[in-house]
Amino acid sequence: MKIASLFENRTVFSFEVFPPKKTSPIESVYGALEELEVLHPDFVSVTLGAGGSGNGENTIAVAKRLQEQHNILPMAHLPCIHYNKTQIDVILEEFKANGIENILALRGDLVPDFEPTEDFRHACDLIEYIRTKGDFDIAAACYPEGHTEAPNMDIDIAHLREKVEAGASHLISQLFFDNDAFYNFRWKAERAGIHVPMEAGIMPVTSRKQIERMVSMCGASLPRKFTRIIQKYEHNPEALRDAGIAYAIDQIVDLVTEGVDGIHLYTMNNPYVARKITEAVSGIIRSGDKC
Repeated sequence: MKIASLFENRTVFSFEVFPPKKTSPIESVYGALEELEVLHPDFVSVTLGAGGSGNGENTIAVAKRLQEQHNILPMAHLPCIHYNKTQIDVILEEFKANGIENILALRGDLVPDFEPTEDFRHACDLIEYIRTKGDFDIAAACYPEGHTEAPNMDIDIAHLREKVEAGASHLISQLFFDNDAFYNFRWKAERAGIHVPMEAGIMPVTSRKQIERMVSMCGASLPRKFTRIIQKYEHNPEALRDAGIAYAIDQIVDLVTEGVDGIHLYTMNNPYVARKITEAVSGIIRSGDKC
């Protein structure tokens, strides 16, 4: 099934998981997958590291297991900046052989000690190439507060339009904590002629270390309400976890009320957090379904 078709009649609710590192056994993620299955997400995306840091075999194994043993539609991440066309061809053939037809096409992060290739400098290059290699459904990433390397939002949205014109059928946003930033971005994207479905990426914060790492990577701004939560509960891990879950639920309720196309929950392989949020918003998500 193509994930793009899900947006026709429902508010989509999906998860992201990551496979274990090369040094860890693949079985270490299986328990999390079993617990996520009972939450009935519309699909689950599976990350893949760039270049030599990648865990492509584990990505395919997790995606295949989701589909065959848990009856969950998988989406495989595919970053391109450190891959050449021959390597991408091999990965795409492996996707086909394992029944994986949904791809999140990404430029990917630059990895120290690995030179970028010349074949794919941008995600739109990869999207256009994938379209020539089979009947894949291709999603792309978007950045509500602008990509950290983009000079300004207008240029970033122009690049996003290039991804859509190249063949991206729907979008998944980077995490954000300020819903107004997402609404402003969505409005600007629509004005620029981008009309494909856009899922909002939500990450429940469960530790101060986690938020500091993610903000340094993606540049998400922190609203005053959010920073007060971190400051008040940073020395109480259980309270901070619960407050982070509550904040994410509040974001989702507001987003669904405002007609968001979907919610993509960055689970960090934590079934407890995913379950608490799903239980709280499942009725709200269903109420957002289209007649």
